[in-house]
Amino acid sequence: MDVSGLLAAHPVIDGHNDLLWAAREATAYDFTRLEVGAGGTPTHTDLPRMRAGGVGAQFWSAYVPCRLTGDAAVSATLEQVDAARLLTSTYADQLAWATTADEVEQAWATDRIASLVGVEGGHSIASSLGTLRALHTLGVRYLTLTHNANTPWADSATDAPVAGGLTAFGREVVREMNRVGMMVDLSHVSADTMRAALGVAEAPVVFSHSSARAVTDSPRNVPDDVLEAMARGGGVCMVTFVPRFVNAACADAHRELVAAAAAEGIPESDGTRFTAFEDAWALRHPRPTATLADVVAHCEHVREVAGIDHVGLGGDYDGCEELPVGLEDVSTYPALLSELADSGWSEGDLARLTCRNTLRVMREVEDRADDLQDRRGPSLARIEDLDGTPATPTQG
Repeated sequence: MDVSGLLAAHPVIDGHNDLLWAAREATAYDFTRLEVGAGGTPTHTDLPRMRAGGVGAQFWSAYVPCRLTGDAAVSATLEQVDAARLLTSTYADQLAWATTADEVEQAWATDRIASLVGVEGGHSIASSLGTLRALHTLGVRYLTLTHNANTPWADSATDAPVAGGLTAFGREVVREMNRVGMMVDLSHVSADTMRAALGVAEAPVVFSHSSARAVTDSPRNVPDDVLEAMARGGGVCMVTFVPRFVNAACADAHRELVAAAAAEGIPESDGTRFTAFEDAWALRHPRPTATLADVVAHCEHVREVAGIDHVGLGGDYDGCEELPVGLEDVSTYPALLSELADSGWSEGDLARLTCRNTLRVMREVEDRADDLQDRRGPSLARIEDLDGTPATPTQG
């Protein structure tokens, strides 16, 4: 199969990339010093390698750590969204700002990569539906309901459950996201939160960077019953490449790390202390290695359980230190597609995987929002009204 030709017609829409936070830490968003347009950057991502990888649209992650809460989280998130705008305008000859499926395809018509934004973590809205709407106005097109720590209204996959999924306010967040046309992203949330969100969602959901729990037993992956329910609702699971989510030995090593940290009183949800513990742990415990074949297995499983119309790609480049052998940076998508083609995936199958499924979901979310806005106005609900006095957010 001519993979390069396939990618020319059906470029990759990648669901999750953490270049913005990497740029914040490396150069305070100074793209004259982190020259992603020139290539050869120390990051996993730059524009020449995106071109080589056949990437046609990227959801940049507006991520901020869970240790930031309230106004501090909102401000840092706004800075991340602003950085996405700055990145796009700095390389306007190669990137085009996009907020709709039509705008993604318009970018392709001008030989540019579509530049989109998703916010990674419900703590970024500080339990405010007005803030959620403001982020949508700024161009944010998905919200991951949690990151590694619970929010006051939703349980994370890597924190002790409190809400049992979603609180009443959490359900209202999902409803309001559907009304404004912001995709509900269920990566990072607990399985109970996944099920609760699917129970209330009025539009397709996404997993921006998650893989299959039946293949690799990680709390960050999606159980089969959830994959089935996600598909019934028309959603898409964007398979991620993070080694501990796609390889059993890597997952086991991470569980050992989490247990050792917990014995020292450091939960995985405590991002700053856990990262420091992990860095020290890695010096004494070399990490196992994942491979491209592991990612193939997850793509195959999601296809088998959810169906070919419900699988996509969300590499999580620049969101983890190590990647599977063969998928080291954003230039390597053709290698994955070649392996899938050798496994029997047709051109139509691969087109759905790379972009057609995600474009369909975007359009369905947009259309559903139009319908819902005809039926109801903005929600004025407050967390204190629906849940009582909000709990103190978990620090992480």
